[in-house]
Amino acid sequence: MGFTGWKTHIEEGDHVLVHVTRDNMLSIFVKKGDEIRNRYGVFKHDDMIGKEYGSKMISTTQRGFVFLLHPTPELWTLCLPHRTQILYIADISFISTYLDMKPGSTVIESGTGSGSFSHSIARTIAPTGKLYTFEYHAERTAAAAKEFSEHGLNDIITIQQRDVCKNGFGMENVANAVFLDLPAPWEAIASAKAAFLQHRTGKICTFSPCIEQVARSVEALNENGFIDITMYECLVRSHDVTPIKKISFEDAIQAARQRQPHGKKRSLEEEGNEKISETELQESITTMLVSKTPLETRGHTSYLTFATFLPAIENNVQSLDANDELMETSVVENEEKSSTNNDNDN
Repeated sequence: MGFTGWKTHIEEGDHVLVHVTRDNMLSIFVKKGDEIRNRYGVFKHDDMIGKEYGSKMISTTQRGFVFLLHPTPELWTLCLPHRTQILYIADISFISTYLDMKPGSTVIESGTGSGSFSHSIARTIAPTGKLYTFEYHAERTAAAAKEFSEHGLNDIITIQQRDVCKNGFGMENVANAVFLDLPAPWEAIASAKAAFLQHRTGKICTFSPCIEQVARSVEALNENGFIDITMYECLVRSHDVTPIKKISFEDAIQAARQRQPHGKKRSLEEEGNEKISETELQESITTMLVSKTPLETRGHTSYLTFATFLPAIENNVQSLDANDELMETSVVENEEKSSTNNDNDN
């Protein structure tokens, strides 16, 4: 059991994400006789069998512990092997929402890369949806296909090695949404247009790190009749939250004169080991939490350009053009008949 379902207890063969530290997470498949060795000691797979997902496991040497976590797309993004630059949760959630992905949707993705976004798409459109993902590089295609198979996603994800910029997607009238993470996404937009369900509204998104790529993509989207073209940029802004004591203006002036702190800072270890007294409880009532943001917001990944495919408008335009041609033909025929009648009268 992995990304396609949920279970409470670990069995042999299950996929487990081992949380060692905040910056260190391992992906393993539980197998009897295997073990993990790190600076905290030895963790035997045999001891993992039967434990609940999310439980703490202490090493055989008692020097430390790890957490045994159930695999999810969010956690997989943090520990997957990087074959390319990947998408993270801030961009993934934003794109999934704006592309209107839901169970049963058919999505086209290019390129697959490390498969970070592919796992999130698969969970969003499961159990009846379909993801067609394309990757140019042969080795990356093979590695991603192996991971999708191990994670039980073959029923949802179909991967193909293909240069969609030169050869197109080779698909027509199938997709609800298209996502392009390519060096030159404008070269694949015409093929993406043909891949949309022609009788329904569709959404497309391009993921480009440079504004010059955005400009050329927007030009291609306009040329192919897409509307509602909008570009976004996701920036992660952290907040440092600290408690301060509520004091009056007069007390603040007095404290500033005496250069006395308004409250004391305590470490997490002290808070965990000490019991809260009535005095401290009263102090907590007279404190409030404040947040401070950094002066500079960093974290640019790429520009997200969205557009809408509206076949109804295109069909109406074609109908109007056809009507105009019929009217022109009718006018010409009437003029010829009128000319003929005048000649006969003469």
